[in-house]
Amino acid sequence: MKQPYGKTRFLSRKFRAYLDLLRPFTLLAPFFVSMFIMFASFVSTYQFKNYPSNWWITIGQASLTLAFLNGASNALNQSTDVESDKISKPYRPIPRGLVEKEEAQSIAYLLYLFALLRAVTINLWFGVFVFLIMMFTVVYSLPPRMKRFLFINQVWVAIPRGLFAILASWSVFGNPFQPVPLLIGGIAMVYFMGAMTTKDIVDCEADRKTGTRTLINTFGLKKAAYISLPFLILPFATIPVFIHFDILKPYFLPLIIFMIPAFFVFYLMLKQHENQTMENVSAWSLMYLTYLFYAISFTTLIILGEMGYIPFFPHI
Repeated sequence: MKQPYGKTRFLSRKFRAYLDLLRPFTLLAPFFVSMFIMFASFVSTYQFKNYPSNWWITIGQASLTLAFLNGASNALNQSTDVESDKISKPYRPIPRGLVEKEEAQSIAYLLYLFALLRAVTINLWFGVFVFLIMMFTVVYSLPPRMKRFLFINQVWVAIPRGLFAILASWSVFGNPFQPVPLLIGGIAMVYFMGAMTTKDIVDCEADRKTGTRTLINTFGLKKAAYISLPFLILPFATIPVFIHFDILKPYFLPLIIFMIPAFFVFYLMLKQHENQTMENVSAWSLMYLTYLFYAISFTTLIILGEMGYIPFFPHI
């Protein structure tokens, strides 16, 4: 996105501007996370017995639906953050004058409509969760614009991106209100409450000048990082407790290892070095990678655990 548009080789400037509006790199995490959670739901529900023959097509379609939903959110957010982007991200397509605000909003609404209509054809609960995610992302950017309010903005992003995204993915094949998806989604939600601080580092001054209060521009980077730290670490640290009370199966114990990259997210927040090729800082990139590998590891443990390939951990 930061490269000059004159370097575009295979796409027209206008088409690349539309593509950058969706921020394709940020769509990879929701696509792959949802795909792995759906596969975990499929394995847990069917255990490779009497399963629908087109299950892999369903996973692909549902994962793309959530990716389009995220793209809609990105486009809408940029259409409402023009003044802030002129300060901190002038390379984006709207500040550059390549895309009009109204165009960006029209693209966002079309993608929202497509995602919602596609979701309800998969199943009812998937459609409900997609609708809830849509509502959270819309009012995050548009009035009452939850993005403006300190603390609320952190929670408002964490609920759809962590909890609802996991439950939506699980609902494709399984019951989203079972303890496992609720807890796995809850852990992701609490993690995001702290991790979303990383996205505000680059926008610190721009947010201050445009009336958005964040942990960074209210308390400073160091205090904001320490406020975020418990939310990064504790959700993974509670996994042994859930195992002890038989809420999670013992084979989920290895997930506590994600306390380590979560701590490094905190460490990189303090370093505050901006990545030269991506939009945001390295802590933000590590945050998304941690979320992705959390989903991959969870799915792997589900598969191996349900098939009996993981030795039974002692009761904690």
